[in-house]
Amino acid sequence: LAAAVTVVAVAAGCSSKAPTPSPQPSGPASAVATTSPSASASAPVAPDSCNVITTAQASAALGQPVKPPRRGKATVEGGVACVFYGPDAPAGVSPDIPIGDTVRVVLVTGSNARKWFDDYRGKVKAQPISGLGDQAYYDGYASVSVLKGDEYVRIAVGIANNLGPEKMLARDALARM
Repeated sequence: LAAAVTVVAVAAGCSSKAPTPSPQPSGPASAVATTSPSASASAPVAPDSCNVITTAQASAALGQPVKPPRRGKATVEGGVACVFYGPDAPAGVSPDIPIGDTVRVVLVTGSNARKWFDDYRGKVKAQPISGLGDQAYYDGYASVSVLKGDEYVRIAVGIANNLGPEKMLARDALARM
């Protein structure tokens, strides 16, 4: 229950300015593909909240298999979170409602990335983290935020003792940013 409450608290500040990827043909409209089978090998895919980490990486962080990511629809601070659901997450819950047993990822790109990074840092008891991107911090209870150039990623893993898995995912995301 504490993890679910913690994840609820972090969602109030999720933001992203990422483009909307194409939905998976066989999944619900809010499910998104992490790669495009029709994309040319030479055409790079722009990083966004749903592809900056993989399903396998989210599964490793959560400690159990996750479903492909689902993008929310609610705009919070100008952006939208992408959520990987674990097997114990209730079916049919909206990705706009934070719950436990999930991995939530928000990627903000462009000139406003630093603004959102600093804005959220000012709202929490930020604990600096060295060795991740240009700057990074743990919000003290639910998520890790990392700034790299003009990109800002925030990752929340809905389990107890989430800092280690969040740092691991942040390293994974940095490789795609």
